Amino acid sequence: MAPATEPLTIMFWPESAYGPTNQCIGLAAILRDRGHTIVFAAESSWSGKLEPFGFVEELVDLAEPAADASPNDAGKFWTDFIAETSPEFRKPTIEQLETFVQPTYQALVDGARYCEPRLREIIAEHRPDVIVEDNVVVFPALTTSGAPFVRIVSCSPLEVPGPGVPPPFSGLPAADPRDWDAYRAEFDRTHRALWAEFDAWVREQGGHPLPDLEFMPRGGAGNPAANLYVYPAEADYLDARPLDDSWTRMDSSVRETDDEYVLPADVADRPGDSALVYLSLGSLGGADVDLMQRLVDVLGTTRHRFIVSKGPQADRITLPGNMVGAQMLPQTKVIPWVDVVISHGGNNTVTETLHFGKPLVVLPLFWDQYENAQRIDELGLGVRLDTYGFADDELTGAVDRLFADTELRARLSDVGAKIRSRDGLRVGADVIERVGVRHRSSGA
Repeated sequence: MAPATEPLTIMFWPESAYGPTNQCIGLAAILRDRGHTIVFAAESSWSGKLEPFGFVEELVDLAEPAADASPNDAGKFWTDFIAETSPEFRKPTIEQLETFVQPTYQALVDGARYCEPRLREIIAEHRPDVIVEDNVVVFPALTTSGAPFVRIVSCSPLEVPGPGVPPPFSGLPAADPRDWDAYRAEFDRTHRALWAEFDAWVREQGGHPLPDLEFMPRGGAGNPAANLYVYPAEADYLDARPLDDSWTRMDSSVRETDDEYVLPADVADRPGDSALVYLSLGSLGGADVDLMQRLVDVLGTTRHRFIVSKGPQADRITLPGNMVGAQMLPQTKVIPWVDVVISHGGNNTVTETLHFGKPLVVLPLFWDQYENAQRIDELGLGVRLDTYGFADDELTGAVDRLFADTELRARLSDVGAKIRSRDGLRVGADVIERVGVRHRSSGA
């Protein structure tokens, strides 16, 4: 898309976790390079992390700051929350609705209430031409500012529910609806009161009513001006759950801001019959030290070589001799090197892995990771395992099979080439830019 005649001011407000924030950084960098001013409203633990990209950094607290809070521990709000609730991940997904999913929504709703005045201050100061939110609850300050609002779904597209697709967070198969209604009934039971209270508060702030049992608007009544979601066409649910023309699919959203990665000699030199594998449970899943240590201990018995993203508790994880790793790695520059990816099933990692045409072993922990794991498995693009119940040989055998399956790897290589050709990052940036240009030209 040609640059706007005048630079726009574009405001991003991502959830305070690495996945949504990195997704927004990728889009924002494209728009920055087109000459637009990027304002990042970010939870306070991201202090100093966004300004180096050339963005205006405005910090927001989601709760009363703790006396010992570190200003430079990005995403700590959710890392701590996940660490405290990780025992819930061993439960069936229908049981997690009451003990994990509802408390997570409660924490998000509480954060929205707390930071509403601060967001209004930021908007009043910068007067953005378009506001972009990547989160799972709406913040009314964003939708009532007078600027057009763009919603991003960077979780699985099942976040947008419909009768023809499995319910979100369930991990239930798309081809077998027998358990869908029971799951939906439990979601209603556990979330109805919270949703009703939140919907009433949103309307008190001047926002429009929310769709039934949904915590974000879909469109209509002026907002969102556009909806974006991140998922490859090859794995999408559009046949079963059509979306209206306010929605645009970004087949992938692979940021171009990661540092280059030089393959360490310890894993570059390997026998011809061994795979190079990337292991990451994400910035939040990596907080489960016992699970991470079990994974590396089991995989350490194989002939394969591994690059490990160790996560926030890196100093507590001991790697065997066939592995290299660090607390954080430039994931988008690591995945192209490897043969197989072992992941928690976060949407960023899944879509980035398909973007580069690699097979997946998925060990889901929470939220949309179950449906991503199920989708990869049912489409034959990889293997879903029981995260806490897998046998050692199930994990090692999955890696062996995926590496040996040359037909699958060739198929995925072709899928990856098609995804990359559709250039989802610029598709999304074009949508945001068009919304801003339209707003600016209307004189609003």
